[in-house]
Amino acid sequence: MNWEAINAVSQFVSSIAVVLSVLYLGIQVHRSTRVARVAAQDAAASAVRDVTNTFMENAEMSRIWGAGLEDLNTLSVEDQARFFHATHQFLKALETIHFHYLNGLMDKQLWLGWQELLRHYVAAPGIAQYWSVRSELFSQRFREFISDLEPVRDRRTVANLLGQKASAE
Repeated sequence: MNWEAINAVSQFVSSIAVVLSVLYLGIQVHRSTRVARVAAQDAAASAVRDVTNTFMENAEMSRIWGAGLEDLNTLSVEDQARFFHATHQFLKALETIHFHYLNGLMDKQLWLGWQELLRHYVAAPGIAQYWSVRSELFSQRFREFISDLEPVRDRRTVANLLGQKASAE
């Protein structure tokens, strides 16, 4: 075998090695993208759970949340402030979910469920009032998304989920 033949064979082997390396990297990128998507989806659900767990574990916050959703004027100034803090955390979690969806990290079917939840809650009078005075705390893209949401015909939140106003015990 002469040097030209050896050179040709080594270039061929090198080419195959490059193709295999690129395929391997493609597989690894695909796997890490899947892991990132799952992590983003889990983090999103966890963020909303962190907010809503407060309402399950604290009867006073549950009362404030339910009453504030329907009519902020039924709450004291201090309770209105608590409602605003909870609303901010709730909407920030949903803004993050929206961001994940826009960046391909949120499965569309999961996103549609979050979007539906958001549609119902932004239509609640208390959150609508919060949004009217604090929407500038959110990204322009999220504000535009909220303004383009189709209104719900039959709003359902924890305050009226069963078609009746939650009792203020």
